[in-house]
Amino acid sequence: MSAASYPAIGIRPLIDGRRRGVRESLEDKTAQLAKDVAELISSHLTYPDGSPVRCVVSETAIGGVAEANRCKEQFRTENVCADLTVTASWNYITEVLDLDPSIPHAIWGFNGTERPGAVTLAAAAAAYNMLGIPCFGIYGHDVQDADDSGLTDDVVENILRYVRAALGVGLMKGRSYLSIGTVSMGIAGCRVPEQFFVDYLGMRAEYIDMIEIDRRIAHGIYDHEEYETALAWARENLTIGENRNPEANRFTQEEYDEQFDYCIKMLLIGRDLMEGNPALAEWASSRRPRATTPSRRASRGSGSGRTTSPTGTSSRPSSTPPSTGTASDPTRSSPRRATPATPWPCSSTPS
Repeated sequence: MSAASYPAIGIRPLIDGRRRGVRESLEDKTAQLAKDVAELISSHLTYPDGSPVRCVVSETAIGGVAEANRCKEQFRTENVCADLTVTASWNYITEVLDLDPSIPHAIWGFNGTERPGAVTLAAAAAAYNMLGIPCFGIYGHDVQDADDSGLTDDVVENILRYVRAALGVGLMKGRSYLSIGTVSMGIAGCRVPEQFFVDYLGMRAEYIDMIEIDRRIAHGIYDHEEYETALAWARENLTIGENRNPEANRFTQEEYDEQFDYCIKMLLIGRDLMEGNPALAEWASSRRPRATTPSRRASRGSGSGRTTSPTGTSSRPSSTPPSTGTASDPTRSSPRRATPATPWPCSSTPS
């Protein structure tokens, strides 16, 4: 996934919309709250590729229905996955809330001496509760002077906690959980809770048998140049643990080396299944290699029985940022030609 395509956090500054000095006296304070929160988030949190989290601040303060609708349309075009409402004043709450039930919401009510932002927070939380829409409330413990920033330690902690969770949901939404294999060693937690993924995370579950890893290794369906690079790095940087097997049960060094090489290929193929790999495009002729959707995770062992194959160990969840999962992903390096034993379609399911 490219940095530009990551979801953003929307900042919604609420303001008392009454004119003749009321709204006008709050414009600067409200705008500063929104600016401070956006800077806090972008300076403390990053996307999986290390780039700062992008915040989209509403073009105007929101004091009524029309401005709330304009903000919603702005967020729709900016790929906003969650919003954080900030306010230092009373608002006509039913006119300014974002009632979209498909994204996470939070409200920070500035706890100031002169303006009841905390009252707005309580009213908004009650409204969301009546409508059955979850909302994360943020409220500073100590009362602040009107000209303070309000970003006390407890407020900062809660804002960052909310944004981390909201971004996690936003990054997973619309993707797939890829289960490689099925239940391992009889562990019930290996079963994918499909309904939870659909209802709460907006994800689907996909499944693939671990024999697909063997198939790709046997037919050379992986990036051979990348494999050589990964193998050299692993040999240089990984420490092999002490072998405590009885002498009679040990493999030869040649067999251990083969297992080590197999594990490197297995990890690369697991990544390819989740994200796709443009380096395989030349093998598929008219059929493009692909990940399964793209998929978000790879896990699960093979069966409950014992095996001497390294695939008996589950593939661990990948920390690699998710990509588009297609051969046209611009974030990956240009395709390199690798010659397999025989041409083979690079689909994610056995043929």
